[in-house]
Amino acid sequence: MNYFKTTYIVSTLFCVALISIVSSCVNKTDTITEQSTLEDYTVGEQWTWKWQRSVNGKVQAQGKDYKEVVNYKNTLGFYYGGTDTLEIATILNRKPSKASRYRWPLEVGKKWKYEVEWKNNEGTSGKTSQDAEVISFEEFTVDGGKFMAYKIEFKGRITNSRGFDGKLVDVWWYAPALKSYIKHTQDDGEGLYINELTAYSK
Repeated sequence: MNYFKTTYIVSTLFCVALISIVSSCVNKTDTITEQSTLEDYTVGEQWTWKWQRSVNGKVQAQGKDYKEVVNYKNTLGFYYGGTDTLEIATILNRKPSKASRYRWPLEVGKKWKYEVEWKNNEGTSGKTSQDAEVISFEEFTVDGGKFMAYKIEFKGRITNSRGFDGKLVDVWWYAPALKSYIKHTQDDGEGLYINELTAYSK
């Protein structure tokens, strides 16, 4: 009698655990996230990141990035500090292109081609071409807290007008609840760049 009772209990616990695991996996992989709308933002909402650039394990530069939702030209804007403010609607309404970082909606397994031509403050121009893929949607911890986030990998090459041609790997973690990335790493073969959320508030 005890044998059958023990077997029943063990079998029941196993089934419960299996159902829990399968349910967890389904929730993480079946999530689909659309692009945020203007109504999703609140005046006073703030994001703060810390960043650093390292070469051969030695920090070459570091600093902070900041963004806040403010009233701007009878609508809402992103204030980045100093005199930099951009209308949120303008950013959200940009037409999708190969230069768009994200392709909405986001879901695990989605792939696209990311290509952008750029020019930096020093006058160097270049081109970035990468294959992007949404790898997972799971809980991820940064200095600013613990959030459900998409892990998106971008792998390809970067070239510039100074003759540089090399591999470039970017990884972004995008948290839908924050309408923003919470971490970004970039490895260009010469150094490592890391940008991580340290604070978020409404």
